Amino acid sequence: MSIDTPLLDRIKFPADLRELDENDLPQLSEELRAEMIDAVSQTGGHLGAGLGVVELTVAIHYVFNTPEDRLIWDVGHQCYPHKILTGRKDRIRTLRQEGGLSGFTKRDESEYDPFGAAHASTSISAGLGMAVARELKQGDNNVIAVIGDGALSAGMAFEAMNNAGSMDARLIVILNDNDMSIAPPTGAMSAYLARLASGRTYMGIREIGKKLTAYLGKTIDRAITRAVEHARGYVTGGTLFEELGFYHIGPIDGHDVANLVAVLRNVRDNAKGPVLIHAVTRKGKGYPPAEKAADKYHGVSKFDVITGTQAKATPNAPSYTKVFGQSLVEEAKHDDKIVGITAAMPSGTGIDIFAESFPDRTFDVGIAEQHAVTFAAGLASEGYKPFAAIYSTFLQRAYDQVVHDVAIQKLPVRFPIDRAGFVGADGPTHAGSFDTTYLATLPGFVVMAPSDEAELKHMVRTAAAYDEGPLSFRYPRGEGVGIELPERGELLEIGKGRIVREGTRIAILSFGTRLKDCMLAAEALESYGLSTTVADARFAKPLDTDLVNRLAASHEVLVSIEEGSIGGFCSHVAQHLLQIGALDDGKLRFRSRFMPDRFVDQASPSVMNAEAGLDHHGIVKTVFEALGKELTDIQLAGA
Repeated sequence: MSIDTPLLDRIKFPADLRELDENDLPQLSEELRAEMIDAVSQTGGHLGAGLGVVELTVAIHYVFNTPEDRLIWDVGHQCYPHKILTGRKDRIRTLRQEGGLSGFTKRDESEYDPFGAAHASTSISAGLGMAVARELKQGDNNVIAVIGDGALSAGMAFEAMNNAGSMDARLIVILNDNDMSIAPPTGAMSAYLARLASGRTYMGIREIGKKLTAYLGKTIDRAITRAVEHARGYVTGGTLFEELGFYHIGPIDGHDVANLVAVLRNVRDNAKGPVLIHAVTRKGKGYPPAEKAADKYHGVSKFDVITGTQAKATPNAPSYTKVFGQSLVEEAKHDDKIVGITAAMPSGTGIDIFAESFPDRTFDVGIAEQHAVTFAAGLASEGYKPFAAIYSTFLQRAYDQVVHDVAIQKLPVRFPIDRAGFVGADGPTHAGSFDTTYLATLPGFVVMAPSDEAELKHMVRTAAAYDEGPLSFRYPRGEGVGIELPERGELLEIGKGRIVREGTRIAILSFGTRLKDCMLAAEALESYGLSTTVADARFAKPLDTDLVNRLAASHEVLVSIEEGSIGGFCSHVAQHLLQIGALDDGKLRFRSRFMPDRFVDQASPSVMNAEAGLDHHGIVKTVFEALGKELTDIQLAGA
C-alpha cells in the first residue's frame, strides 16, 4: 500500500482497523498523531499524554475485539486517540466544548467507554470488577486496564492489584510509563525477552506448576511457583508486581507498534491469570514543541500547530491560584511552622510558588489524597501548620481521613481548596461542587470562601493564625476580579461577614466569588426602585448569625447565593432562619440560588453559571419571583 494512502479516512470503528495489514500500523499511527495534534490545537485539552499512547492505542484495538473486550483508560487524559478510532473522529473538534465530546472517557458517550474515568487510579479496580463479572457470566472476553506511572502512586491501584493477584483473576494491566522510565528497554534483546516471556512456552511451564501444586499441596505449590519465578528473575528481574501475583512483562518500547502487537497477541492467547505489561512511552511523542516543553504539553489551550505557540488571553488580574501561592509565601516568611502539601498538583494549586521559596517545607505526596490529609494531620499534631492544597473534586477522595484523622482530633490542618465551583471544559468530574456541603457538616470545622483575591489574602493569613481546629477556604479556577491587593492579608474575625452595600428592601447574601454578580444585580434592582443590600458572608461555618438576623429583620426579601451544591451555605442559612422562626409570619421571603442538583456537562463557566441562575440576571429574576411580580410589572409601576 502506498505510504501516501490516508488510512485514517478508512477507519470509523476498530473493526475497520483490524482489516488493515499489520505493516500499515506505523503509518496509521502517524496519521492518528497528526489528527490529534490538529484537533487539540483547535479545542485545547490534554495533549502530551495522548501523543504518548498513539501506538499503544492502535495496537490494543488491533489485537483485541473491542468493545466486547473491555478497555479502560485510567484518568482519561490519554483517551483522545482512542476516541478518534472509536466512532468519534467526526466530532473530535468538539472536544471539551459545550454540547461536544467529553475530555475523559464517558459511559453514555460510547459503548467503547465501558467505564468513566477522570480521577486517577481507578482502572484496575474497575477492570477487576468487570473480570469477575465475566467469570460469573461464564464469558470469555478480555479486560484491559491502561494506567499511567503517576496514577500507580495511589494506594487504590495497589489495593486492586493485591486483590487481583490473590484471586488469580484473568486481567491485563498495561503500565504506561511515561515519566519514571523504570529500566527503559534497550535494543532487540529486550524486545525478544518480552516476546519470549509473553509466549506459550513460559506460560505453559507456569501452568504446569500450578496443576502440579493442585495435586501435591500448597507447600509444594509455593516451592514450584517460586522456583519458576526465581528462574525467570535471573533473566528479567523480579518485581513488586510479581510479588502481588501479577505476571510481569517488560519493560518494552511503547512506540514499537509491531512489538506491541506481538506481545499483546501472546498475552491475549496465552495468559491465564493477572498480567502486567510495562510499556515505556514518551509523553508528547512525535510533536517537537511538546517534547521540548517541561510539562510535555500536558494541558494546553488552543495553539499554532507549526510553532506550538499557545493562545493566551490577556489577564485582567492574577489568578486565584497565583494569589494563594504568593500569599502563602508571605505568611511563611513570618512563620517557620508553615508547610505546603500537594497531591501531585503543585502548579495547579500554587504550591509550586511556595516551593520556589521554601523547598524544604514543601511536600508533593503523589496522587495520594488520603495520605496527604493524614500526613498533614501528623504534621499538625507536632505543632506545624500544614496547608494541604487540594482541588475540591480530589479532596472528596480523602473524606474519611478529613473526618477521622483531622476533624475528630481537632487538628489544625488548613485546606486551601482550588477549582471551587464550575470549571468549564473539564465538566462534572472536576467541578468543585460539594466541598462546602461535605466540610460544613463536620463539627468544629471553619469553612470560608473569599469574594475576591484581596479577601483570599486575608483568609490565608487568618488560616495561618488559626490553631483551634481544621479550616478550609475555597476559590475558583481562573482570574480574580482585578482589585488592588494589599502586601499582606489582614486577620479576619472568625465567623463574621461584612456589609458591602446598604439598602432597605432587598438583601442579597453571597458566599464566595459570586459577589461581583450580586453587586451587578443590586445595581439593576436599584434601577427598578428596589433598594438593595449586599453582604459578603465570608463564612459558611461558623455562620454569622447576627448578620443573617439583621438582614432577615430589616428586608422584605433575602436571597442567599453560592456556587456550590445543595446542602451547603444556602442550606445553613435556611436552617438558621427556620430555627429562629424568621419565616413563621410570612413577612420575610427567603430564596436561595446554588448549583443545580445534577451533574452539569462542560461549557464555559459563564454559561454554566447563567444556566444555574448564578449570574446577575438570574439573581434579579429570583428577586422578582420572590416578590411575585413580572419584570414588566415592576417597570410599569416603577417599584
